[in-house]
Amino acid sequence: MRQSYSSLAVRPGSCRLFGGLVLTVLLLCAYAPGTDAQTPQKQTFTYKQVGNLSIQADVHRFPDGLVKPVIFWIHGGALIFGDRERINAEQVRRYLEAGYILVSIDHRLAPETKLPAILDDVQDAYRWVREKGPALFQADPDRIAVMGKSAGGYVTLTAGYRFTPRPRALVSFYGYGDVVGPWSSRPDPFYSKQPPVDREKAYSLVGTEPISQAAYENRWPYYLYCRQNGLWPREVVGLDPDKEPRAFQPYCPLQTVSKDYPPTLLLHGDKDTDVPFEQSVLMNQALEREGVPHQLIRIPGGGHNFDANMKDPGTIRAFEQVLSFLKEHLR
Repeated sequence: MRQSYSSLAVRPGSCRLFGGLVLTVLLLCAYAPGTDAQTPQKQTFTYKQVGNLSIQADVHRFPDGLVKPVIFWIHGGALIFGDRERINAEQVRRYLEAGYILVSIDHRLAPETKLPAILDDVQDAYRWVREKGPALFQADPDRIAVMGKSAGGYVTLTAGYRFTPRPRALVSFYGYGDVVGPWSSRPDPFYSKQPPVDREKAYSLVGTEPISQAAYENRWPYYLYCRQNGLWPREVVGLDPDKEPRAFQPYCPLQTVSKDYPPTLLLHGDKDTDVPFEQSVLMNQALEREGVPHQLIRIPGGGHNFDANMKDPGTIRAFEQVLSFLKEHLR
């Protein structure tokens, strides 16, 4: 997807994250003298190093030098594929124009890396934004909303109880609060209608070395194999939910909501064939029981990735509600 950000010189640098870990910072665009303050630009940083793997974050903002609240963005992709650049450019523009900095992160991917370490990456990125963001890109560390789609929506919901200090707000697009329900741990009726994926073919598409970026096209058959055979939780977490159900509780936001959970906005299409709409309904009910400020926006007839078309009237209305929610809790 093309983006309208101006490209500037690469400037290598370094920063210290925490705990004495020194990380390399790659500036893929800098604010040169004479840069138009109304032209959105992007910086790319390495926020974490795991062996030879550099895990990166893109910072989108207007180069006006103002301290601003942050949208901390987590991409989708079933925790198996995707990367920080998989984000709607029109939505990025709208967030920036509304007065926010947007930080889109990578994290290690399954099955090469299992869920506990994936969540550790996201927590480290959040900590990096809070600790280094004020100096590096004028972030307000006390005004951060966590946001994501699909698997990113799921990870967003885990931020409500895993991140310290807690974010000011959460926005989950078609996320899920339960990783071991029948929807994911049993053969999926929708995906089972598609031609079956051969096991050997599926596993030939993944490896053993950790990665933090993967194209949808390259790993989709592996994901499809997992859903057709009800193996997704085992492949992502590394445990069998039938044999060790309690081991999954720390990874299920639905079971971990408390009265201290941040204000939460849920958006979900009621015709979603990948993540059932019921997942957001159940999360909404859990938030209601604990008295957490929340809202569920139901998209009638909406499927997975319902918001891809930013010209659709329903999507526009939903996006305006997202901006209103952010304004209420961050501004």
